[in-house]
Order: sequence, then C-alpha cells, then structure tokens
Amino acid sequence: MYAKFFGLKHEPFSIAPDPRYLFMSDRHREALAHLLYGVGGGGGFVLLTGEIGAGKTTVCRCFLEQIPRRCNVAYIFNPKLTVQELLKSVCDEFRIPYQHQGPGVETVKDYLDPLNEFLLKTHSVGQNNVLIIDEAQNLSADVLEQLRLLTNLETTERKLLQIILIGQPELRTMLAQPELEQLAQRVIARFHLDALSEAETAQYIRHRLAVAGLARGKLFDSQAVARVHQLSRGIPRRINLLCDRALLGAYAEGKGRVDSDIIEKAASEVFDITRVLAPPREPAGRMPAWGWGLVASTTVLGVAGMASVAWLQHRANPAAEPVVVAKAAPAPVVAPRSVAQVVAAASPVAAAAPPSAPIVVAEPVLKASAEIASLFSSKQGSERKAWLELAPLWKLTLAEGDPCAQAQQNQVHCFRSSRGLGLIRQLDRPGIVTLNDENGRATYALLTALNNDRATLSMGGVSRTVPLATLLKLWRGDFATFWRAPPGYLQSLVDGNAGPLVDNLATRLAIAQGEPVTADKRTYDAALKAKVAAFQQAHGLRPDGVAGPTTFMQLNRVTGVDEPRLRAGG
Repeated sequence: MYAKFFGLKHEPFSIAPDPRYLFMSDRHREALAHLLYGVGGGGGFVLLTGEIGAGKTTVCRCFLEQIPRRCNVAYIFNPKLTVQELLKSVCDEFRIPYQHQGPGVETVKDYLDPLNEFLLKTHSVGQNNVLIIDEAQNLSADVLEQLRLLTNLETTERKLLQIILIGQPELRTMLAQPELEQLAQRVIARFHLDALSEAETAQYIRHRLAVAGLARGKLFDSQAVARVHQLSRGIPRRINLLCDRALLGAYAEGKGRVDSDIIEKAASEVFDITRVLAPPREPAGRMPAWGWGLVASTTVLGVAGMASVAWLQHRANPAAEPVVVAKAAPAPVVAPRSVAQVVAAASPVAAAAPPSAPIVVAEPVLKASAEIASLFSSKQGSERKAWLELAPLWKLTLAEGDPCAQAQQNQVHCFRSSRGLGLIRQLDRPGIVTLNDENGRATYALLTALNNDRATLSMGGVSRTVPLATLLKLWRGDFATFWRAPPGYLQSLVDGNAGPLVDNLATRLAIAQGEPVTADKRTYDAALKAKVAAFQQAHGLRPDGVAGPTTFMQLNRVTGVDEPRLRAGG
C-alpha cells in the first residue's frame, strides 16, 4: 500500500518467503558450509541452532539446493512425534514401502527393518542418505535415543545415515544432559547462527530496498538503522516486521524518510514495548502515533483492496522466515538419464550393481518423466529453437546463424551455468533448461515461471506447469539465458582495468548502495573491488570482487535495467 509512495515496485519487508530477497551474511554462509561438510563427514549428527527468526530455515533451504546429486533426503518439519510415528514419517519421506508383519498391532520393527534394508541397498549403489529434522528442540528424549540407534548402522568406512538437527538454542541445552551424552558424542559438526551485526543489519536493509526497486537515496537515516538493529537484536524476521511497520508509519505521516522517532513508534506497536522516553510533543498538523492504526486501516479498507488481506495476514502470522531459497522437494534418487535407464534401474539386478550403475528408481520418477513427456509430445526441442523462443522476451529478432553472436550485436550476451535452481532464483530471469526425453536425448525447454513448488516450462509455444520435484528429477542443473551487458563489456573486470566500463560500474554501484554519484574517472583498484565484493555478498554471489556476468545481472536488477523476469505464478 505504501510502495508507490516511496518509489518502490514491491513492499520490501514482507515476511513471505520470496527468494528474490535472499541475503546471506557471513554467518549464514558459515552455517551452510557446516551443513555441507556434514553431508560428506562420514555420518553421525550435525547440529544447527539459532534464535527464532535468525534464518535457520533460509540456510536449510540453501543447503537443500546445493546437496550432492547422489544423496537422498528426508525432511521432517513437525518433530512432535512418537518413536513409531517418526520412523513411519522417515520411511514415507524416503518413499520406502512397509507393511505390518505377523499378528497384533504395528510395531517399530515394521518400519525399522525396511529402513535398514533401504540404507544398505542405496549405499551399495553409491548413494548417501540424509535425514533433516527441523524444530528439533521439540524432540522427546526417547525419540532422540531412537535417532542415535539409527546411526548405529554403518560400514567399516562410514555410517549409512546422516542426521541434521535444526532447532532453537534450547536444543544445545537438551543435548548437554547426561542421559544424551552418547548422542552428543556423535555430533561431528555444530554451529550456532548468531544475529546480524549492526553493519550487516544496515546492509540487509539496503539490500531489500534495492531489490524492491529503490533507485537512489536512503529511506532510513543512519540513526533509524542503528535503532532498528537495537530493537530487532539483528534478527532478520524482527527487522522485517519493524521496518515494514515503520514505512507504513512514515507513509501515514506523509514523510519521505524514516527517522528514529518513527522507528520507536513502530516498535511500540509491533513488539508491544513501551518507549523508554516519553514521546516528544507532536507539532501541529502532524498525526499522533495512535492515529497510525486508524490511517492504516482506512487506507487498507478503502484503497488497498486485496493488499489489505495480505497485510493483515502477515501481521497475524509472523512465523515465516524473512528471506529464504525455496526448499527443494525431498527426492530419494538422482535423476536418471532416460526412461530406459529408469526401467533398467528398477530391475532386481540393479540393486547389486556397482556404484557407477544407474540408481534404483521408484514409480514417482516414471511419473515425472511422463509429465515432462506430455509437454513435448513427439517434438524434440533443439537448443537453437529454445534461444529463438527466448529472444522475443528480450525484444530480440534473431535470424539464421549463431543466436549468441547475433544477440551480442545488440549488447545482449549469452550466459550458461550448471549451478542449478539456487542461481536461477537469484538471477530471476527466464532461461533454457536442459532435460532428458524418453530416449535419453538432450531436450531444451524454456523455464518461464517458478514458485516454491511449481515450474512452468514452454516449448514451441506450448506450456505446461509441473511440480518442481518433477523438474528436479529430470534436470541436472544446466541453465542458459540472456543478459544486458553495459557498453564496452567484453569480459570480467580485473585489477587495473580503467575506462568507461569501470566508470559505469562505479556509478551503478553507487546507485545500488544509495551513495552520491560522481563524474570521477575510476580504476578497478582495491577500493572498487571491495565495493563489488560487498555487493556480491549482499546479493548471494561469491564475494570474489570480480565483476563478471552474474554481478552485472544483479546490478541490472537492482538499478532497474529492462530485463524480463521469471513469473511467480508457476
């Protein structure tokens, strides 16, 4: 409701899990590194703890997007279960069939035996298995003991099940109890996710405003940012709640900038706290703090329409993480190369195959292949046809010949990557994905829309929306797209470069950071490289200080360069 007032395209501090707003601080990156280390650490437990809203789910979802391909994942997000319910949930997540043996009621053995058989069989074909339990502080002592027993299954080289426990700080206290000492000794990596520092809080606020479309200037003065950090304690979710309410308050008062006084008022409403100092006397014509709710309600009911519903919902449900990468659906197998390999892998012989053989694949993959096949019918999409179908979205007209060479004449470059879904969400642009058709041949389709659980693919003007899990089973992460390069761009900038391209980079970085733009001639020196690295870190890129395609793509998005975006519908 206030976005247009501040010159924004979106409301920047929604607590909805929008991947466009992904912000990975050094702490989040280190936490992610611990999880990735744990997967290859030979089994046992990995522990990730953090305050409510600190970004644990953000890290977990990033981890799921980077998990090795020969790794089966089971994700339990509601751990308030009995031992039997937990084992049943684990079997369901790994898609392990089970049935009750003998008379009487079901027992733990009905689930434990097929689970053990699954772990041994998948290990024999070179797969790892990971069990992730979120909100693990809610696990009971007997369930924790059963989890410890699950890690007893091992070979001479490694344990067959890796368990990742994610929870609030009290999880550490639980595992410090004497009766859980055996489990605590099996923790091979642990990390506590601290809150953002004051500098990171400022960077986080700038990042979200830039993604929302703020071209220049600052909406929060320095004192307001410092107070946001103090009141939010550096917790991203609390930062979002407070900044969103502060922008609404500034809008209600007709102010174009948020100061510390507005932050205080917003905090008293969002966090239900009493200001330490008495509020200053209100100047004539200025709306008192108590009037915010009335103006907001009137605006919502009278002007915002459907926006009012979203606003009320997010005020009433502050449970979601502020910035997240959508969770990849748990998949028990790696994508096969073709349907023929799926059928071959499903045979009894495949279970005894060496690690290089195709992996045992269940019925869902066959169904996934059929869903993709229904999109393409008898057609096989070539890579060139896919580029030609992508070109109109970039207002390009391509003739015969190399599509990339023709596009470059219009200062549009081709970009290719195999880094998968995580990078696609960061770059937020339609592109070409490489799939495998029923004959094992490479098939190229456009990815045009994406949300947390659905993807829309297009070929030859025919589109189909499929579950994201379907796409992930038949796609190895290859992605190609166009991007608009600045004038004079030929390759990544490195130390010592100078000229118009470097000046252009410095100007766009200043706009992105809300800093003054100067006409000074610049050299790609240590200072400019540091600014590039800081921008890269804030936008989820590797902070190497090298200004290459992905850095310019993110700059394009932040500074409003006209490039197509992925639709969110999916």
